[in-house]
Amino acid sequence: MLKLVDIRKTYLAGTTSVEALKGVTLNFRKSEFVSILGPSGCGKTTLLNIIGGLDQYTSGDLVIDGISTKTYKDHDWDVYRNHRIGFVFQSYNLIPHQTVLQNVELALTISGIDKVERLRRAEEALRRVGLEDQAKKRPNQLSGGQCQRVAIARALVNEPDILLADEPTGALDTTTSTQIMDLIRDISKEKLVIMVTHNPDIAEKYSSRIVRLLDGEISSDSNPCKDTEEESERNKNEERKTNDAKMSVFTAFRLSFRNLLTKIKRTLMVGLAGSIGIIGVSSVLAVSTGVQNYIDSMQEDMLSGNPITITEQTYDLEALSSELSDTEKVEIVVKEGFVNVNSILNRLAKQASTLESIIVSNDITSDYVKYVTSMPREYVEDIVVSYNYNESNNFYVYFDEGLDPLAQRRLMSVTAIKEIYTQLLKKTDYKDATYYIQSLQSCITQSINNNDYITSQYDILEGKLPENKNEILLVLDKNTEITDLVLAELGFYTQEEFLNLAFRSFEKDEPDTHYDPSLDKDEFAYSEFLNKKFYWFSNDVIFSKNEDTRYPSVAFNYGYTQDDVSKGIELTIVGIVRPKEDVRYGSLQAGFYYTKELTDYIIENSKDSEIVKYLKDNNIKAYNL
Repeated sequence: MLKLVDIRKTYLAGTTSVEALKGVTLNFRKSEFVSILGPSGCGKTTLLNIIGGLDQYTSGDLVIDGISTKTYKDHDWDVYRNHRIGFVFQSYNLIPHQTVLQNVELALTISGIDKVERLRRAEEALRRVGLEDQAKKRPNQLSGGQCQRVAIARALVNEPDILLADEPTGALDTTTSTQIMDLIRDISKEKLVIMVTHNPDIAEKYSSRIVRLLDGEISSDSNPCKDTEEESERNKNEERKTNDAKMSVFTAFRLSFRNLLTKIKRTLMVGLAGSIGIIGVSSVLAVSTGVQNYIDSMQEDMLSGNPITITEQTYDLEALSSELSDTEKVEIVVKEGFVNVNSILNRLAKQASTLESIIVSNDITSDYVKYVTSMPREYVEDIVVSYNYNESNNFYVYFDEGLDPLAQRRLMSVTAIKEIYTQLLKKTDYKDATYYIQSLQSCITQSINNNDYITSQYDILEGKLPENKNEILLVLDKNTEITDLVLAELGFYTQEEFLNLAFRSFEKDEPDTHYDPSLDKDEFAYSEFLNKKFYWFSNDVIFSKNEDTRYPSVAFNYGYTQDDVSKGIELTIVGIVRPKEDVRYGSLQAGFYYTKELTDYIIENSKDSEIVKYLKDNNIKAYNL
């Protein structure tokens, strides 16, 4: 039934290997009482564990009913241990909070036996060991011998083929040991019992066969089982060998809950302490994550509103600080009767020298631009290249010179409209305000080329985000506002309405007599923007060569005076957006924005225009063209 063939077991301890078993070969009969004797460290317990499937052999083979276990997997060993083996240890290993009956029943619970059958077989096992009247007691209410009987009953309740006992009487007195050994001997009449012991007297008295081990090898066998005696009969209940050990989810929870209730105070304390620890760690992680997210959000907002810029020239602030700290102190000698001269020119010369020394210049070539724009996209949301041309010269809009229906409505550039307003203010008492108009930057410029990033910062109030070269985006501030000067530049006010704004805004102690409240226009409907048309004209349309010989120094004349819009590109506002509530610094200031597609088109169209060729041929560097 059970056969060990050249079993070897080697343990690795660091770089050292220890051979516990050195080629053990044994045959066992179906029913006999085998005692394994030997000094400590000879390999007795290792051999028992290998037979019971608790440990795996290094080499050799364990044959069960003629079947090799070399191909056994973990599942197969589980079935073998659960259905073929019963264990009895020196320490009883009983569960203290369960009754004697429940301890015996546990082996059947793991096997998945139904409740009625479990109770019947557990009671029968207790009756067999003489403890049927102790079924409702707990292990701490029993003597040592009774506890060992319970352990034997638990080992037998699953009707195993083999009973393994490791020093079953080691912790018992002589009288109790005798009782236990008598019980085990009776069991050996129908099952294979293999016992490990140090006591040769017990082995000689009760065993039918004694195997002695020394240094991992068999030194003697009192009644060896020959090959001719090997059992060929298979276990009658062979179907049990393939049954899985299983426990219902309900049973597992019930046993776990019962275990918790037996140590309720300790469970509560451990739960409380664990909860405090978990809550503390979670709180720290939550706070640190929140702070980090807040810092990341602030950094993203700040970089969004104040992006990193690369310019042709800038100042080295560190060098400036160094220059200021190294300024020489001039000691002035005062002489009676003489006036010293404070040289302003000398001071200005030194300041100019200092400023020149801290200026940093960047050689921004096309290769450098390609290098920057090829930066990995995970580092940036978008890269916008400014080509230093004045968009206001080429963008045109229909401008109403007055409210009168007979007033002229002309197609004019943003630059011309700004100049008109400047000249209008110069003729009023508010001519100082012309500074604000002249200092305005271009009111229409390129947007970033990342619509996903825009939608992460802005709510779309109307329409959609622009995608094509003929589409424009209107960006408002958090108050859904845009400045009157920007609107005036783009022709949303007539001359009269603009002047009325000035009369209202710059009034001093008394209202300006020219101010007319009926001309106030403090709000616009979304439709007024979405229906507004703009036009972009190329350089060859707005710049014409000067043919007038009276002004030889003027190479080109500026201005498109016709109303033929077919020569340009019609631009339409397709969307209106506003910053989200949680955005502090948006990537786009309030204003009008066109797409990168239009920028690419403008560059491609303008590089071969006549005025650009003229500037290149004459080596003239044009700014804000």
